Amino acid sequence: MRVQDIDFGRNEITVRSGKGDKDRVTMLPRSLKPDLRMQLKRAKAVHEHDLAQGWGRVPLPDALDRKYPNASAEWRWQWVFPQQQRWKNVRTGEAGPTPRPRDHPPAGRARRGRRAGVTKHVGCHTLRHSFATHLLESGYDIRTIQELLGHKSVSTTMIYTHVLNSGGQGVRSPFGRLVRRGFRDAGRPRGRV
Repeated sequence: MRVQDIDFGRNEITVRSGKGDKDRVTMLPRSLKPDLRMQLKRAKAVHEHDLAQGWGRVPLPDALDRKYPNASAEWRWQWVFPQQQRWKNVRTGEAGPTPRPRDHPPAGRARRGRRAGVTKHVGCHTLRHSFATHLLESGYDIRTIQELLGHKSVSTTMIYTHVLNSGGQGVRSPFGRLVRRGFRDAGRPRGRV
């Protein structure tokens, strides 16, 4: 994730080259904004130090490095979570930090899953499924979830609706609401009809 992929004003994060090599936009939770701002402060300090040392460039997508030769040193193109490891372009001599791998570190993710009491496999895709499931359980409509996941067809997103089929445990009878209201109103005086 690059600095320019975060939009604090709109509470959005752009995910580049995600599943199916597609870009998509997702929400930036307000609760994460202070921590993310702090991370950006740390990353900017590292970037400025790297620039002074001649390391402050990042690889650019496609042919942008040829179109905009100095863009790779601009703050907006830098990684939000840079590593200590450096890359070097042998052709141009440019050098800079590398991003953390997407699945970094798989062993750490599995360990954190076990610590949280999750007995199933925990991978990046697990987080995607959990995201969709929690949105459904919170009452968001299937089209919104389809858009957030980047599915072409709503039928693909409909797979997640199986979590809502929780039998009698997940469905509240409207009769129960009427009965409760009837008991509550039983002692009230009734007006003329």
